[in-house]
Amino acid sequence: MSDNQNLLAGQRRALILDEVRRRGGIRVSELTRMLQVSDMTVRRDLDVLARQGALEKVHGGAVPVAERRTHEPGFEAKSSLELSAKSEIARAAAALATPGSAVALSGGTTTFAVAHQLLEVPDLTVVTNSVRVADVFHHARQAAEGGPAPAPTVVLTGGVRTPSDALVGPVADAAIGSLHFDVLFLGVHGISVEAGLSTPNLAEAETNRHFIRSARRVVVVADHTKWGTTGLSSFATLDEVDTLVTDAGLPEADRDEIAAHLAELVIAGADEGRDRVLA
Repeated sequence: MSDNQNLLAGQRRALILDEVRRRGGIRVSELTRMLQVSDMTVRRDLDVLARQGALEKVHGGAVPVAERRTHEPGFEAKSSLELSAKSEIARAAAALATPGSAVALSGGTTTFAVAHQLLEVPDLTVVTNSVRVADVFHHARQAAEGGPAPAPTVVLTGGVRTPSDALVGPVADAAIGSLHFDVLFLGVHGISVEAGLSTPNLAEAETNRHFIRSARRVVVVADHTKWGTTGLSSFATLDEVDTLVTDAGLPEADRDEIAAHLAELVIAGADEGRDRVLA
């Protein structure tokens, strides 16, 4: 094999690895179309990358190397991932909020995106344990002073701060448990049929349980890379979720599996820009 061929193979594998990390997994068929190479070539590349420990081969494709179930990425580390998907999810989720209602938002980068969209919904009362989410509404209130419409009323729970800038623990649990919400927008580390909703942080799991118990409607906002991921602690089963809002990157087979266990699945941005609802 020539040096030029070695270089091309290295470039191809770097591109494959980048796509796997960026999207949270990719199928062999997608790689053959994207790279315009044979199925056999892609599978050889995946074999090489798997032997190097750079990714994990699964049936029909590859996924990132599994993280420890206790690993909790910081807010900044997660904020640059799946930006387009989070934006689509946020728009679709915010459409579920009714003007004048009591809304809760948990911590996370997807709920952070939802918060920006909720600024367009009038007369909300917002309760959150996310410092970042509270800042979104705080800055909106400052900007709205003297304007034609008031900013939402925001309640930030107390608690101990996690790497994802969520406040958890007994103080947060007590505050949340004493309140009642029309709708909860809940971010998750992972979601699956077997483990339900999960997080690497034990205290955050308990705080999320209080959120769920206090909400009339539970809306989980999670991009497609969260499906099949499992954190250390499960805090809810899928039948406790009313609606899952995810993005069009979720494969059809996974959509069918999720729809069989949930009352409502919303695929944000599907079907030429329109959201697709599978009930």
